[in-house]
Amino acid sequence: MTAVNLAPVVQSLRELPALPSVVLDLIHSLGREDVDVTALAEKMSRDQALAAKILRLANSSFYGLAGKVKTVKQAIVVLGFDSARALAVASNMIGSIQGAARQVDVADFWRHSIATALCAKNLARLAGIDQEAAFIAGLLHDIGRLVLATRFPDDYARVLQDCERNDTPVGVAEVRVFGLDHQRAGEMLAEAWKFPPLIQRAIGQHHAPAGADLADLPGVVHAANAMVHALDLGGGRHGAVPRLLDAAWDSLGLTPDHLLAVCRETEGQFEEACRLLM
Repeated sequence: MTAVNLAPVVQSLRELPALPSVVLDLIHSLGREDVDVTALAEKMSRDQALAAKILRLANSSFYGLAGKVKTVKQAIVVLGFDSARALAVASNMIGSIQGAARQVDVADFWRHSIATALCAKNLARLAGIDQEAAFIAGLLHDIGRLVLATRFPDDYARVLQDCERNDTPVGVAEVRVFGLDHQRAGEMLAEAWKFPPLIQRAIGQHHAPAGADLADLPGVVHAANAMVHALDLGGGRHGAVPRLLDAAWDSLGLTPDHLLAVCRETEGQFEEACRLLM
């Protein structure tokens, strides 16, 4: 593969399996006010694998409801539809992309992603932004990296060699090898899966959101990713702390006290969330 030949990458992204219809329905309902919660709950109940995951999550010590929730509808009542939806999407996405990931520690990848999801949700609450959309966008912000590494393991080895030998930023090395970086690869996936445009942009701009997006979901995910790297949650070989843009933090209206509070909250939730979702 050469850096000017995008065709193999684009074709591989297009050939990834479609998400289950109920998961797509849940994602498409994000940000909409005309959601038929009853119909979606019924679809979630009919998907046995998804229903089992929701019940396991609802009955976990994380929510203090051990053994009390017997049906998906009860879980939605207890957790709220937004939280149940986010948990259902998250539990389905983790492990949905399979392949030889010789160059990426998949466990570390998802631990970092879960930490970013938690941090993004906590930041979104303080910034008055949709918390569950922030959770999902944070969880999937690096999905392009996992796809590139699993679909093209030998080429991704070249990316990591460039990073190690020349101290090259991962995104720059990815462009040299693939002709695009993991942000764009993830955004293309989100486009193919018809995610809401704001989540597409949060994935595709998580290192450098611009304009009005600084004060919205992309800004939240950008800040969360930088904070989680700084907290060293998830680990990984190429976990250099990315720059947190002052403009993003200022646009979200957050303070140093908010920063400390979100760091404590995210660290406190992290291990239990990993245990539940991975």
